[in-house]
Amino acid sequence: MKKGKIQQSLSGFYDVISEGTVYRTRARGNFRNKKITPLVGDIVEFKVDDSGQGYILNILPRKNSLVRPPIANVDQAVVTTAAAEPSFSSNLLDRQLVAVEIGDIKPIIYFSKTDLLSDQKFADFQKLAENYRKIGYQVVLPVKPFDEESLNELQNILSDQETVIMGQTGAGKSTLLNHLAPELKLATGEISQALNRGKHTTRKVSLLPVAGGLVADTPGFSSYDPFELQANKLANYYPEFKRASKFCRFRGCVHVNEPDCEVKKEVENGEIMRSRYENYLQLYTDIKNRKPNYK
Repeated sequence: MKKGKIQQSLSGFYDVISEGTVYRTRARGNFRNKKITPLVGDIVEFKVDDSGQGYILNILPRKNSLVRPPIANVDQAVVTTAAAEPSFSSNLLDRQLVAVEIGDIKPIIYFSKTDLLSDQKFADFQKLAENYRKIGYQVVLPVKPFDEESLNELQNILSDQETVIMGQTGAGKSTLLNHLAPELKLATGEISQALNRGKHTTRKVSLLPVAGGLVADTPGFSSYDPFELQANKLANYYPEFKRASKFCRFRGCVHVNEPDCEVKKEVENGEIMRSRYENYLQLYTDIKNRKPNYK
């Protein structure tokens, strides 16, 4: 029996890399019976028969998994955020960070299109980047897009890690990938290549070797909203709220109307970003007002 990592899935076949060799495999029928689908990124045990056909026998426990893209064991997400065109939205950035935190994935913030900023606006973004770093997030803010310094920083970040690159449409995810690995120019153009089989559309998902690590070729989460989360748990995914909440008067404080709330106190004295708190209140209200899904 061999052990390896699924690097690509396409139409029911799984390419597994094991000790430098790629094996084409299929999943045993009992996976279907148990409604288990192997995912790209899964560590699997498999065997190869005399004809060279591989069969996945076992999927080892996942540390996490995503639905879009369908991928497992992700180490980190590069949240590609446009500084302009489309104009910067702290609300979208904070929602993306929450989505990543819920997935137990390390977020890295990368600001794109910084060349479209005036000097004054760039200074504002330097301040913003500093505030996110204070929370504990790693932030890459290129002085010029794709300058050597920021690309080197990103290449170090990607090395030895499994990464998804995410962000809103127009944030420049594919362009970033092309700068990090020019040899992939074709691959990013084929990202959404789909095979139509009657009603079923099969999408290819692969992990591409980039900068000594693996990057999912489907650019990141395509949806940030259906947080399957109770509103009173939301603050756990804001690291600075979690730290401050130890000093709130009430255990289980949700930092909305409670007296002696440390989070609100730190917002007032500038230790917690006001934009983060306002975005939290909006998302908290959205989750609270969400209609239950009884499916």
